[in-house]
Order: sequence, then C-alpha cells, then structure tokens
Amino acid sequence: MPSKQLLSGSGWRLGYMPDVEVFVGLVGGDRWAVELTSVELRDFCRLSLELAEAMHQMQQELSDQEKLTCESETEHLYIEVAGYPDEFSLYFRLSTGRNFEGSWPEDVVPDLLESIDTIQQSFI
Repeated sequence: MPSKQLLSGSGWRLGYMPDVEVFVGLVGGDRWAVELTSVELRDFCRLSLELAEAMHQMQQELSDQEKLTCESETEHLYIEVAGYPDEFSLYFRLSTGRNFEGSWPEDVVPDLLESIDTIQQSFI
C-alpha cells in the first residue's frame, strides 16, 4: 500500500493519505486547505494536468499578448486555468455539497503541477 505523502512549497500544499477512510487527499494554499475524497483527488489531479497540457499546446496558436482560459469539470469538481500558456493561475470548486473553492496564482502553479504529478503516481 502507498505511504502517506504531504508535499508543500511556497503558496501550496498537496497531500495523499491512503489509510484514511473518507478524505484521502488534501489541497491547500498558504492560509487555506480542504480535504478531498479519493474520487475528488483523482479528478483534481487528472484535470489539472490535462488543462496545463492544453495551455502549453495552445502556445503555438497565440500571440505573446493573448491570454486564454481553459476549464473542465466532473460531477465532483470544476477546474479552470487562466492566463498565458506558460504562466497561468489555477482555480477549483468542489461540486459535492461542501461548497469550497480555492485557487493558486501564476507563480505557484508550476510547483503545484509538479507535485500533482508526483502524488498522482501514488494512486494510479
């Protein structure tokens, strides 16, 4: 069984606790955090990485001054990335009745995405 992980950096936190019964995941910023179910954590990780890849792919199609917004959702959460293809913010909102939303600014997102890739390897 995978072991507990808690990764953090300037402006972000991401955790995975496989031995916990309901809320196995944690996402957070400097002054906020929310626990996620297994399905929510999987959706958060998958959609965040997919949207980041979509932003990078759009880089060839846009001029240097053009910003864009990409969004995706499941029945569990909504995620949006906005900004330039190589520098964008990430916002999410839970859709499961807990009424929680969070976001990370452009300067935090690259490290957060790297940690998402690392954490995701624990439960693929």
